[in-house]
Amino acid sequence: MFPTSPPLQPVFRSIPRVLLALLLAIAAPLAAPRAAPADQRPCQPDNPCTVAEGDYLLVFPEHWDGTTPLPSLLFFHGHNSSALTTFRSATLRREFVDRGYLVIAPNGARRAPDRPRGWPSMPLPDFTRDDLAFTDAVMADVRRRVPLDEKRILVSGFSSGGSMAWYLACYRGSAYAAFAPVAGGLRNPHPPESCPDGPVRLLHIHGFTDPTVPLEGRGIGRWHQGDVFIALDLLRRTNACRSQPDRFDMGTQYRCRIWESCESGRDIRLCLHDGGHMLPPGWATMARHWFELAPAPGGDGQ
Repeated sequence: MFPTSPPLQPVFRSIPRVLLALLLAIAAPLAAPRAAPADQRPCQPDNPCTVAEGDYLLVFPEHWDGTTPLPSLLFFHGHNSSALTTFRSATLRREFVDRGYLVIAPNGARRAPDRPRGWPSMPLPDFTRDDLAFTDAVMADVRRRVPLDEKRILVSGFSSGGSMAWYLACYRGSAYAAFAPVAGGLRNPHPPESCPDGPVRLLHIHGFTDPTVPLEGRGIGRWHQGDVFIALDLLRRTNACRSQPDRFDMGTQYRCRIWESCESGRDIRLCLHDGGHMLPPGWATMARHWFELAPAPGGDGQ
């Protein structure tokens, strides 16, 4: 009879323990990093992230893997509001966060300790914070902490935050993919000829009966809110658009004037609703669809 062979041993038992430990140590760094638990992610309400002269909050998609670059919404809150309001917004969570976006929520500055937060959205000689520089610092700090999809950063805001979105569009337009201000226009004084850092894609949403930020603008103390139609004319010149809209979209809630044949390839939309000073129902859905579906310059996607 042939002698019986000893039973086969598991492969790891044939490897000396020292060698096995070495192999496992080499393989460990190759494992995919785990995303930080939601309660350990940075820039949360109990521990805001700080930069020079201010702070901000972040709202992360629930199932983000911790490494994939994120599309993002930079949202400026309205006057007498705060980043915490943005952080808690059910609309922004439903329309953006639940669809994989990071929401970036900066805090407006107070002009005095007992004054509300807001965005002057223009340079003021006696106002201590340069909000353009502050926003630059916020975005640099976010990029240090979170990988961003640089081709998919949308900027929005409400009321004075909408004015801040316009301000950023004119002076930092090349740093972002598109802008969707709501109920806030570019404040006077406007740039003389065109936005210095355009062209930009922009969707402006406004209430036809808005008494707080009327379409024609109004004076408030030392500054003027600015006329939305003058700002749109400035942006048409920046984007090399024709004077008249290319088409109109007469929906049940919004009536939109659309410039989409601009030589720059950047489209402009003015969408009015019947209400007053508000974030109207459906605004976030419309803004996100416009942002995601509209073609980028050259027609090769944003």
